[in-house]
Amino acid sequence: MPAKILCGKSIAASIQEEIRVETAGFTRQTGVVPVLAAVLVGDDPASQVYVRNKQRACQRVGIDSRLIRLPGSTGTAELLEVVHQLNADDQVSGILVQLPLPRGIDPLAVLDAIDPRKDIDGFHAENVGLMLQGRPRFLPCTPLGILQILHRSNLPVSGKQVCIIGRSDIVGKPLAAMLMQRSGPFGKPYANATVTVCHSQTDDLAGIAAGADLLVAAIGQPEFVTADMVRPGATVIDVGINRVGSKLVGDVDYAGVSQVAGAITPVPGGVGPLTVTMLLSNTLRAARNNAGI
Repeated sequence: MPAKILCGKSIAASIQEEIRVETAGFTRQTGVVPVLAAVLVGDDPASQVYVRNKQRACQRVGIDSRLIRLPGSTGTAELLEVVHQLNADDQVSGILVQLPLPRGIDPLAVLDAIDPRKDIDGFHAENVGLMLQGRPRFLPCTPLGILQILHRSNLPVSGKQVCIIGRSDIVGKPLAAMLMQRSGPFGKPYANATVTVCHSQTDDLAGIAAGADLLVAAIGQPEFVTADMVRPGATVIDVGINRVGSKLVGDVDYAGVSQVAGAITPVPGGVGPLTVTMLLSNTLRAARNNAGI
């Protein structure tokens, strides 16, 4: 039987409506409209699309968005000055510096310069530490979006074997930390997992993946995960988005894996819409924190 399709697009639309209602209530209560400031350096086409999608999403939920465009020739010092100005702006609730940055800019220096209270991506070292200790200020958007998909699809992970393919600071590492906590944003059923993180140096990666109840592919290689790497009935979350010719494909061979898995996210329309939606959620949370609510 083909796998159940976990439609991130519809889940994101439902959550965005909740955020719209909550944002309107917050603004009525405080007189403050949350503001997301995005900094885009250079003219990378994919980054421009991502930022445009975020701006449109902000508009849908009642969050103001600011876009600061900087030329590709911008240096680290110039970008840091922009970040410092946004840190000092009391009207700005959250700051997003669109990655990847052009060569010559130190991304860690930039991310570390963002005020942790406005770090809605959850990448600042202080926020990473709080997350690891189980008392997060913000949770990274893509891992949080994955938890939302599991939660809203009634797919608990407590006690389950989880395999994450990929150890990036954006997805693999934080997702592993979140899933192994004693509790999380959606309670104990969506934490308490036994997690294995696989990567390019993992021996018998396919065998480890095939033993998982939940398999998350975030390796950045098109259609890397094949049907023989998936336990029958397992849940498969595909984080990858790769352009192959004129097509967008994930890190999972969707045609084959969807015949084996119990549930699967598509690409596009799976995890991506949740990443943007969690950015909105974190912006509202930052505004609430700043207002002492």
